[in-house]
Amino acid sequence: MASEVVVGQDKTGEGELAQQFVQFALDSGVLRFGQFKTKAGRMSPYFFNAGLFDDGAKMARLAEFYADRLIASGLEFDMIFGPAYKGIPLGATVATELARRGRNIPFAYNRKEAKDHGEGGTLVGAPLKGRVLIVDDVMSAGTAVRESIAAIRAAGATPHAVAIALDRQEKATENGVDVDHSAVQYVRNQLGMQVVSIASLGDLLQYLSTQADNGLDEHKQAVLAYRARYGAA
Repeated sequence: MASEVVVGQDKTGEGELAQQFVQFALDSGVLRFGQFKTKAGRMSPYFFNAGLFDDGAKMARLAEFYADRLIASGLEFDMIFGPAYKGIPLGATVATELARRGRNIPFAYNRKEAKDHGEGGTLVGAPLKGRVLIVDDVMSAGTAVRESIAAIRAAGATPHAVAIALDRQEKATENGVDVDHSAVQYVRNQLGMQVVSIASLGDLLQYLSTQADNGLDEHKQAVLAYRARYGAA
């Protein structure tokens, strides 16, 4: 069994951390406002593209936010799993940041297609065992998480929790139809796993409420209307 990671309390409050993260995402060009079509076919007034955390400094700072949030949550886990594709660099950098803070834990990820040479298979890195934390950017339909859960269970480990950057807090879709719950709520309530997020749609709206001097408050009404239409209960 890998060394258990037990994270305690962080000095930065959850709300303060979320507001700092929203600012960081805006400064990095990862969070944008306008008209964007989501995977579900919705026209969203904002877009969060974690792929634009695209240099070493941004990734290092992002990993700090994940680590701070995990520490504040008190979550216990034995290893990290990064689902292909975006979860791979996220999981790796979070594991690196935790090691920098004195918590060196195993890390693994998956391939989309099985390798038929070398070590073969779809899993790379440390053997999956114990309580596994899945690290990803957002959870929309929850497809990547379900695939990760299946891989973790097949390896004999326990899918224990999920850490994401942003909880959009909107209804998931199943077979093209909106459902009342979000993907995060589904994972929590139906799969019994803990989910921690650095920030949420509510945090974004709170941030916009404080930005009258920067001209960003003009986007608040559009985001509120989107939440009224697609927000999960």
